[in-house]
This record gives sequence, C-alpha cells and structure tokens, in this order.
Amino acid sequence: MGYIREPSVSGSFYPDNPSTLKKTIERYLENARIEKIEGDVVGIVSPHAGYMYSGQVAAYGFKAILGKRYDTVVIIAPSHRLYFQKIAIMDRGGYRTPFGVVSVDEELAEKILSSNMRVFESNYEAHLGEHSLEVQIPFLQVVLKEFKIVPMIMGAQRREIWTEAKDSIFSALKGETKKVLFLASTDLSHYYPYEKALMLDKIVVRHIESFDVEGIQKDFESETYEACGGGPMITVMLLSQMFGATKGLVLKYANSGDVSGDKSAVVGYLSAVFVR
Repeated sequence: MGYIREPSVSGSFYPDNPSTLKKTIERYLENARIEKIEGDVVGIVSPHAGYMYSGQVAAYGFKAILGKRYDTVVIIAPSHRLYFQKIAIMDRGGYRTPFGVVSVDEELAEKILSSNMRVFESNYEAHLGEHSLEVQIPFLQVVLKEFKIVPMIMGAQRREIWTEAKDSIFSALKGETKKVLFLASTDLSHYYPYEKALMLDKIVVRHIESFDVEGIQKDFESETYEACGGGPMITVMLLSQMFGATKGLVLKYANSGDVSGDKSAVVGYLSAVFVR
C-alpha cells in the first residue's frame, strides 16, 4: 500500500481505543434521529471539532448514509496548519485510524490530480497533523464498512479554486461506474457570543435549505458568514448539484455552548446533506 498517514488527533479529538471509539460513535448515531430521506445522498457537510463538542452533530449526517454503499468518498477539508495556494491531494497509500487503514482510491486520485495541476497538487505535508479530514474517517468506517477515499486539503479558498476543482472532479468521474460520496468538512462561526453565532450561522442554514448555490458563494466571499471550510463546503455543494442533487437538508445545528454551557464565545457546527 505504501505511505500510511498515521493519526494525529487520536486520543485527543476522539478515543484512541477501538472499542471505546466504536461505542462512542454508535451512541451518537443512536441519538441522532432523522426522518427517512427520499432519494440518494450525494454530498455531506460535517463538522470537525473534537467529538465531545461536535460528534453528536456530525452523527446526523452520517446517520443519513448508514448502511448505504459508496465505493469512494471524496473528502475535502480546510487547512488549519499550513497556508498554500492549491488543493493538496494524498494520491497514494492510506489513512490510519484506531479501526485500521482506509485505502486511497489511487486511480481516481491520479485522474483528478493530473486533470488540473493549476489547482491540485500531490502534497502529503498538508495532511500531517491536520485534524479536519482525519476526524471524518472513523464515522465513515462505522457507517460504510468497505470504501476508499480521495483525501483533499484545500489551501486557498477562492472562487477560481473551487470552480476549477469541481469541474475537474466532475470530468474525472465522467464515465465512472463507481458510486461516489462528496464530504465537506467545516465548522461555522468561531468565538462569538451565543446569539451572534446563531445569527451568523443561520445564513449558512438558509442557503443550504434553499439550495442557494450562488448565494452561499457570494456571502462567503463578502464574509457575511464564517466557515473555516467554506471553500470545501461550496465545492461539495456545487459537485452535488452537478451530480443531480436538487435539495439541501440541514439535519442538525448546534454550537459548543450547547455542550459546555459556556455561551460567551462559541463555535458553530452543522450537519447537512445534499440529495438527488
């Protein structure tokens, strides 16, 4: 398999004991009660804080794909550690979690990487120590069982980046028989008082629920709302639309104040799906 990206936040953001981790995720999934979703889930928006804070919110989106079959999950997450201009693809090897290694879909990763070197680069350093993508994988391992990933870390979050990225990913998947899920990793507003956070985060909720693809882009560019993974979220929304999604469903919203009780400076979390 080659290069294995070892876990960097196992034991801090989520339990490092496989049995404890499985029980934790299963408890979150059991507590996540959602109505039956008519149609196919094409994309997911999921938070990436420590499970203590955002795990229950994340479970709602993963509950929507529990028991479904996807061959590959394209995960797009923001960079918190490094700043770079492109989207860093890990195109070989796999990601390890306490549950074991999830393999990279090397064939698809290479097709995407080679389709547009202006936007994509093979960059493993960007993945080291980055939590935003890693924390999604244990949930996927519980709800999907067998799958591969194309792990991407987005550096610069600009319209030209996400526009070219979605076009290149779409082209790479043309004619593919694989069933692919797109997953965006993002938290929302950071460290505002509770009521201010609700006001900002409701802008994202509104855009997703109305499937307002242009609105969510314009308001991100004008900083009308905040999302550390706004670029990944927009990319996944655009891709979902290109692959037939016609509606967005916000399954759960909460913030860190709902968990800790400290509402003086909170972080917003949202779980949503795009459905065709």
